[in-house]
Amino acid sequence: MATEYGESYGFLDEGTRRHRLPAGLRAPFEARHWRELIYVVLSLPISILLFTYAVTMVSLGAGLLVTFLGVPVLAAALAGCRGFGALERVRARGLLDLEVADPEPLRMRKRGFMAWMGAVLKSGASWRSLLYAVVQLPWAVFSFAVAISFWAMGWTLLTYPLWFWLFPLYGGQGGIQLYGDETHRIYLDNPFEIGVTALVGLLFTLATPWIVRALTTVDRVMVHGLLGPSRLATRVVELESDRGVVFDTAAADLRRIERDLHDGAQARLVALAMDLGLAKEKLAEDPQAAARMVDEAHGEVKTALQELRDLARGIHPAVLTDRGLDAALSAVASRCTVPVEVQVDLAERPVPAIEGIAYFTVSELLQNISKHARATWAAVDVWRVENRLMLQVVDNGVGGADASAGSGLAGLTERLDAVDGILVVDSPVGGPTRITAELPWRAV
Repeated sequence: MATEYGESYGFLDEGTRRHRLPAGLRAPFEARHWRELIYVVLSLPISILLFTYAVTMVSLGAGLLVTFLGVPVLAAALAGCRGFGALERVRARGLLDLEVADPEPLRMRKRGFMAWMGAVLKSGASWRSLLYAVVQLPWAVFSFAVAISFWAMGWTLLTYPLWFWLFPLYGGQGGIQLYGDETHRIYLDNPFEIGVTALVGLLFTLATPWIVRALTTVDRVMVHGLLGPSRLATRVVELESDRGVVFDTAAADLRRIERDLHDGAQARLVALAMDLGLAKEKLAEDPQAAARMVDEAHGEVKTALQELRDLARGIHPAVLTDRGLDAALSAVASRCTVPVEVQVDLAERPVPAIEGIAYFTVSELLQNISKHARATWAAVDVWRVENRLMLQVVDNGVGGADASAGSGLAGLTERLDAVDGILVVDSPVGGPTRITAELPWRAV
């Protein structure tokens, strides 16, 4: 409707009109095509420089290995390749819109030139940068030849009629004939040939952006695979981060348990000891008062026991250990403020660690429903898909849950990340809310 309104009154912006053209017709004139073409053109001189540097320095270093100078030369060669790699990442970011993280830094246990040389020679990123310097040259030659050939052929054939008009032939059957003082332009004898030539040029011109894009796709793969961080290094960083999250979560749980014991059961037990001491003193003087105090102390014991049971259930419920997820989640659902349907479809039990995380994930999600969702119905589904344990909690509440807002859902996301799990929140404002969690499956 807005587009039709703009058409009627003629104030559609230029970008809207331009993008009404099909992508195939827009491609030769888009900025992305020219950036990619510039990238391919620049790759040839840069790759020649990089290849020359890498081969010369490595050959020199290998030849000098019989002396003490070989190792420093090799280290300098690898360090230079790393520097070229940093420039290549900047070039790819600017011309190809390719974001590549820096590779893993050098790990030096000590300071000094010798430690630096050892770190450079041991670094996998250094050798990958050297490999990039070697393999980029033949690919740059090939991509340059293909891209420039298609681009030049396309625009030359497409503008074929323009060349006849700008540079006419004199004295021939076509072009310009001179009659006295007047110059007359006459039609060329074979317009069909010129039309076919221009059509072929148009096809080449329209195909060139996609060919260049295919060529730069290979460049993207090389830059990302050889000049970025290795998968192993990335995985190590993730595991270190996850380990920190696990430690922080464990420390927070310990503080919570300590606080609950100090403020709850411990305080009640201290009061109970004082009441029993007073009852003991009054036992001989006032047996009835002592009996009342003992009766009150009995009630305090029951309350303290219930708090200890709740605390133990929060650490690891006995029903989960004895009967598994189905019974444990049913017990949690029975304490929820809204009716909850629980369906657990598991042929076998996962390992206790995964089972415990699944239990506490569902338990916290149901607590959120009780406190915030204003729902009248909820459902919990648990099933297995190949090597993943799937959890899904659905409610018909008001929605608006957001894991990025620093709420309890953010803590759940971090806890699941620590074991390679995933939490997906689908909660539009107005509801319903559907939260899906994935955990790795490991059987007992």
